[in-house]
Amino acid sequence: MGRQHWKKIWVGSAGNMVEWFDWFVYASFATYFAGAFFPSGNPTAQLMNTAGIFAVGFFMRPVGGWLLGRVGDRKGRKAALTLTVTLMSASAVLIAVAPTYGVAGYGGALVLLVARLLQGLSVGGEYAASATYLTEASDPARRGFASSFQYVSMTAGQIAGLGLQIILQRTMSDDALHSYGWRIPFIVGALGAAVIFYLRRSMLETEVYAEDTSHSAERGTLRALWQHKREAFLVIALTMGGTVAYYTYTTYLTKYLSNSAGLSKQTATLVSFTALIVFACLQPLAGALSDRIGRRPLLITFAVGSTFLTVPVMTLLRHVDGYWPALGLALLALVVVTGYTSINACVKAELFPTGIRALGVALPYAIANALFGGTAEYVALWFKKGGIESGFYWYVAACAAVSLVVYVTMRETKDLDLARVKADEGTGAGEGESSLTTAS
Repeated sequence: MGRQHWKKIWVGSAGNMVEWFDWFVYASFATYFAGAFFPSGNPTAQLMNTAGIFAVGFFMRPVGGWLLGRVGDRKGRKAALTLTVTLMSASAVLIAVAPTYGVAGYGGALVLLVARLLQGLSVGGEYAASATYLTEASDPARRGFASSFQYVSMTAGQIAGLGLQIILQRTMSDDALHSYGWRIPFIVGALGAAVIFYLRRSMLETEVYAEDTSHSAERGTLRALWQHKREAFLVIALTMGGTVAYYTYTTYLTKYLSNSAGLSKQTATLVSFTALIVFACLQPLAGALSDRIGRRPLLITFAVGSTFLTVPVMTLLRHVDGYWPALGLALLALVVVTGYTSINACVKAELFPTGIRALGVALPYAIANALFGGTAEYVALWFKKGGIESGFYWYVAACAAVSLVVYVTMRETKDLDLARVKADEGTGAGEGESSLTTAS
């Protein structure tokens, strides 16, 4: 892979890291600021309130996927990527300066809500823009490896957030963190977004997009996407299990270990931090493996593992009493999840022609995340509050089982030529077909 390709991958993924730093520090610092925006009372109820606002951000992702996916298909991947980081910077600033419940009543929660709506718009477009950019910018024989850096950068953003949390936990008192310390990561996120905005202004457009000769008025429109409705619906189905599992073992894991297993916040944070470093390192390895053996074997391995291991792993995590057993179980779960995260970006991008690729990836993926990823934490806390926490384990396993059916029946996408994927009224017929059609 040449220097120019590495530069494209770096610029595309570096912005993704900042986006997801801001997105995930909301979740990882929620235990500190939950009481700042809502009346004192049951800690679980306060977490449910902040988790509800977290989920609202996901429900804006389809809107962001539609708007920014359209920008990506009509104005270019660079334009979409620049706009997403601008929105994310604005949201980070809002959270950093939001007034507490004691100062402005529920006014602070309203500011928090607006910030999450902006984050939802931004991330809804960022995923598709970066997935499309990384897939198109890479060597055709190494698309799996190159696109795996999307989750490397996503995870790096979370690692940075957790790392900052560990530093703050060891340099500030618990009272100081609850009082004002939780604002620090959002200030850092806003500054990071400003740097990425500068970098993306000079980024190079992908050759696949620049050389595309189709200039239909319907480019990047919902009508054009409807011509690929089978692919769109199947993207939702193949995302379902992966997004629930991913958010269970990343954003929710720290709170689960502290709120359910009874580990200290510091220990729970350190477990997540260590596990995510290993997880990030696994992504390029798995992506490169998919370039050799195909995408389906990895997806099927993830779905089988998640379907049958979720209940025992989550049950054991519920009863861990220290760092090492918690870390071992978390790593087992994340190794399984790697089968999905390492390649899902390129699998989705490989389904659609250039003129509808960004929107085709963005909207159905964002819908799946709104329905399953964004609600995972809230569903988990709902089961816990109802006294049937184990019900959530079965819910995660069931979502993986649904995706397993899709993975088993899908066709391989590894060898498709992105420049030759053609619109075909969603039938999947013809050379260079774009459909994720089922095997006959």
